Amino acid sequence: MPPHERKRRRRRIVLVSGLVLALFVSAAAAYVVTRKPGDVSNPDVEFRAEPSATPEQEVEPDAPGKKKTDPFDRFIWPIYGYTRDRRRYLPLKDPPHPPFDEVWRFSGNVLLEFPPVIGGKRLYLLNDHGKLFCIDKRTGEVRWRRKLGALAAASPAYADGKVYVVLLQRAETGGGAKAGRVVALDGKSGKVEWSNKLASRSESSPLVADGRLYFGAENGTVYAMDTRTGRTRWRFQAGGAVKGGVALADGKLYFGTYGGHIYAIRVSDGRKVWESSSTSGAFGIGAGNFYSTPAVAYGRVYIGNTNGSIYSYSATSGKLAWSHGTGGYVYASPAVAQVPGGRPLVYAGSYNGRFYALDARSGREVWSRGGNGKISGGATVIGDIVYYADLGKRLTVGLDARNGRKVYEHERGSYNPVVSDGRTIFLTGYHVLYALREPTAEVKKARKTAAAARAARNAKERRACTQVAKRSHRGKPKAVRRSVERCVDRKRARRRAAKRHECAKVARKAHKGQKAKIRRSYERCLVRKGLRQSA
Repeated sequence: MPPHERKRRRRRIVLVSGLVLALFVSAAAAYVVTRKPGDVSNPDVEFRAEPSATPEQEVEPDAPGKKKTDPFDRFIWPIYGYTRDRRRYLPLKDPPHPPFDEVWRFSGNVLLEFPPVIGGKRLYLLNDHGKLFCIDKRTGEVRWRRKLGALAAASPAYADGKVYVVLLQRAETGGGAKAGRVVALDGKSGKVEWSNKLASRSESSPLVADGRLYFGAENGTVYAMDTRTGRTRWRFQAGGAVKGGVALADGKLYFGTYGGHIYAIRVSDGRKVWESSSTSGAFGIGAGNFYSTPAVAYGRVYIGNTNGSIYSYSATSGKLAWSHGTGGYVYASPAVAQVPGGRPLVYAGSYNGRFYALDARSGREVWSRGGNGKISGGATVIGDIVYYADLGKRLTVGLDARNGRKVYEHERGSYNPVVSDGRTIFLTGYHVLYALREPTAEVKKARKTAAAARAARNAKERRACTQVAKRSHRGKPKAVRRSVERCVDRKRARRRAAKRHECAKVARKAHKGQKAKIRRSYERCLVRKGLRQSA
């Protein structure tokens, strides 16, 4: 064979081999990403039963010598996930139940990916453009605002009157985006107490415990900083980016990384206790990434992974207890709860459009609900209702935590849905924060009476319209029906117009020249008068 023919043959062989290898790798990757991974179950892994009593809620102390304030005005929801173990569960003896009335709304005009935290009478909300808002919990009015950076994707943390914030980008200059920043501010005034530049970006919602601030960063560093001074007490270097928050339980911090590893380190000095991997896919390449913030309960660590699985590990040893495949990315941070009348369950949504309730011990699916778009954010359990946001359809859904029956739907929502002080639900929409409250017994009774009065009035009007129509269209039943409907519609339209005029007049009189307040007052009046659907 001539030399040039041998070279051409070798090139063909190399080209064909390369195409076959590329097709093999592509098929393997597609299989790993899109398939529903095989579930794993190790029933011998320790599972600790826990008392079902409602834990004492954290509250702001009353000022010495002053009159005691409303307990709801002293309530604290201090971090993303509520408790240090990040269970995302607020147990309540008498939780708020839908339908809800909208008390106020705050428009951020920018993506709100993470929910606020609650510090007594104030909410602290960080938007995606790195601006922190202090909002009056009762009225929705902004007390102060601070521009802290260029980009953020985390909830703040609140403790002892201070607010702590981490940022993905601290500033933008002509030379490009700068790395992250961590800031401590006074909760009342918004004054910056201290600020530290970070070597890389951070979107790890911070955690405060015993005078220290804990969070991770994209370069794999987990920090422990003094909350008073900002001085770094210790660092731990993980093998991949730490995107989610860290959870604290039994003297250990738990977190996952990009690359599919999960760690437990000592909270005292940052030394590693154990490390486990999520590798479970075909061809040994299914480790995925942990974006999810873990929840720790029952002696287990629960966390979602982009390889499509929800995992449970022993909190003591790191041994895999179970994994449950969903067939879609699980960015969501799981909620773990045992509501009254229910069993211990793990709640999480998937990009496959289903929301799951799994047995906390075995990982077995107890119930699931489909019909959703992509579910990206974490779920939250308030009382006996589990809330999640549907990123695909941009709405928020509430389900009975015991059986998955739908009990609530709000027309707004995308990522992490709600926080609550036990009386008011604060719901995070795409770029609007809503305060929702269950009507009081007196309001419900008054509405029932008003509904009966409206029904009687409508019946009286219809009879009057019918009498007029029959006189005008004798022997023409179709014409009578059309005339009656037109007459009824005219009367209703006049009543609605009169109510709108009254609402506008009252709002303008109460807030002369203040357009934003006039608009909000007008909208609330329309809700009260039944001209607009409440949230």
